[in-house]
Amino acid sequence: MAATVTTQPRRIMRLPQVQAATGFGRAWIYELMSEGKFPKARKIGARAVGWDSQEVEQWVSDRLEVRA
Repeated sequence: MAATVTTQPRRIMRLPQVQAATGFGRAWIYELMSEGKFPKARKIGARAVGWDSQEVEQWVSDRLEVRA
């Protein structure tokens, strides 16, 4: 049985929001990204990156499904 993902408006998540959603620290998030195991950050400014909220929420949902 697939988990129901609450559909929230798509938004850009900054690092503190991604950390709160995953429970991971900055270094581990970037390590997973480099291994292709976490959604890639996108450049949103000259010195800023962000993550697609839908990709992060789906990633979290997928991890929870594996445990169920």
